[in-house]
Amino acid sequence: MTGNEIIKYLEEWAPKGIAWEKDNVGLQIGDPQIKIKNILISLDLTEDVIESAQKENCNFIITHHPVLFYPLKHLDFSKNRIARMTAKLIKNNITLYSAHTNLDFTKHGVSYQLAKKLELKNIKFLKNLSENQFKLSVFVPANHIDKVTEAVHQAGAGIIGEYSNCSFKTSGIGTFRGSNVSNPSRGKKGVIESVEEIKLEVLVDKWKLHEVIIAMKKTHPYEEVAYDVFALKNENINYGVGAIGEMNELMSINDFLFFVSSKLKTSGLRYVKSKMKGIKTVAVCGGSCGELLDEAIKQNADVFITADLKYHTFQDAEGKILLIDAGHYETEVPVLDEIQTRLKKFIVENKNIKVLKYKGSTNPIVFYNKSGAN
Repeated sequence: MTGNEIIKYLEEWAPKGIAWEKDNVGLQIGDPQIKIKNILISLDLTEDVIESAQKENCNFIITHHPVLFYPLKHLDFSKNRIARMTAKLIKNNITLYSAHTNLDFTKHGVSYQLAKKLELKNIKFLKNLSENQFKLSVFVPANHIDKVTEAVHQAGAGIIGEYSNCSFKTSGIGTFRGSNVSNPSRGKKGVIESVEEIKLEVLVDKWKLHEVIIAMKKTHPYEEVAYDVFALKNENINYGVGAIGEMNELMSINDFLFFVSSKLKTSGLRYVKSKMKGIKTVAVCGGSCGELLDEAIKQNADVFITADLKYHTFQDAEGKILLIDAGHYETEVPVLDEIQTRLKKFIVENKNIKVLKYKGSTNPIVFYNKSGAN
């Protein structure tokens, strides 16, 4: 199994096309064609993570946070941490791949795993992404409709939520007259022809559109294919930011704070007091998502859990919602278990390949209390 196979599998779940446009997701360093020995998963890349990969004979590392985010102006190994890690990866023939905001925005990604860690039920996106889909309409002769339909579906069109192979078909009569240099597959050039056709309509994510059109044209019998592409403003129910769900039972604020602290293994919760009498509906977003506060309130959440919150964001929440800053690392690290589980299932036939999770913590933040640092 090669790195390319692992990358293709991960991007079917968390496609690069949904990532924030300024993000640097995907292959970071190394050879994607490398034959996989073992895989190491970590939230971040550190020198300790690289050393762990070497000890465990891992030549493929997957991180959530990209190590190459800003352009490198020089590679000074003595002063620059990123340069030093880059050199170690290259020297030891280790390939690095990162799934960042594409993993944030995908179903069962970062925020979904945080919600599951907190035992929420009926989980859905807090806010769906929008304006990243197209409707493709193509006119196909009736006796070729099944072939063309299968081709566009195989290329990734027609996925709506948990349903695949979605399409709509309407019958009609198409007319055309070929020029003297045309080569029509039906009828004769220079003669007006009428053909029973079916209009096939499918939904396509923007990052799949090119491949879908190629597949459609390849299987269509006409010399010139008549088709339309419409940009949509629809919400994409397959991708979004944050997550919202419900607790099994109503919980007091104090009990809920203890519950969150225990589940996320942190004693460093920051929160603003709330007038809520109890907690039932919970909104979450792994990482820095303070801008989703209004959406959480709009969705009638009793609490919103995220990280890296600003002072004034807490002020905005006061008296409206229980707002908790549970830490950037703490709210994102649960997704590593999901990555590991999925990869183990994917490579089940390659029993010699191990999928390992970094045993240490890459969290640079340490909390101090009167009893000392912890």
